[in-house]
Amino acid sequence: MAKSGADEKILSYNDVILRRSDLDILKGPNYLNDRIIEFYFSYLSSLFPSDDIFLVPPSIAFWIKECPDPESLKDFMEPLHLSRRKLILLPINDNSDVCMAEGGSHWSLLAFDRNSNVFVHHDSSSGCMNEYHAKQVYKVTLPYTSSNATYKECPNTPKQVNGYDCGVYVLAIARVICQWYASSGTQDADTLWFSHLEQVTPSAVSVMRNDILGLIKGLMAAPKTVA
Repeated sequence: MAKSGADEKILSYNDVILRRSDLDILKGPNYLNDRIIEFYFSYLSSLFPSDDIFLVPPSIAFWIKECPDPESLKDFMEPLHLSRRKLILLPINDNSDVCMAEGGSHWSLLAFDRNSNVFVHHDSSSGCMNEYHAKQVYKVTLPYTSSNATYKECPNTPKQVNGYDCGVYVLAIARVICQWYASSGTQDADTLWFSHLEQVTPSAVSVMRNDILGLIKGLMAAPKTVA
């Protein structure tokens, strides 16, 4: 018997499974969950295919921050090959409870650019709510990048105008950074992608939420290939 309701599987995209409830999250004024973040990161990875770029799934970013055992973390981190990545994007969540699946109430984005040797934190809240969590991820990740990169808060990060669009801002900024890197990233080490952030406006974020919903529906409607 087919599964129905919020837990019904509606799309399998790469390694990401989306459910009916994820569509409802995108339709309304709701905080994005891990699955939607992971889906769009996977989609960006398909748009910008390169071993130089690594868009880290939320579950991995969370474990980097909260793993209590350094040896277990080492075994976990080494297969990610962070030392050879040129651009790493990590979604930061303020959940600190490893027993609470999809906890937390705020998303932000930590970006590492090897060419400029810096981790940049983008927080769309007015008070940089996730600064502590971003610094934790920076400190843990840094040794695995084989760099001495510094950490900085981006003062020009576009700010959300409501209490629920932080996740969409993360996705919008991640897209801007990937586009920047693909077009001119290796030449813009001094200015980075900051000037391109002006395109991330509240209206653009609202449109993006609908665009992601349309993307998912389009993929759902696409003919299934038979092996």
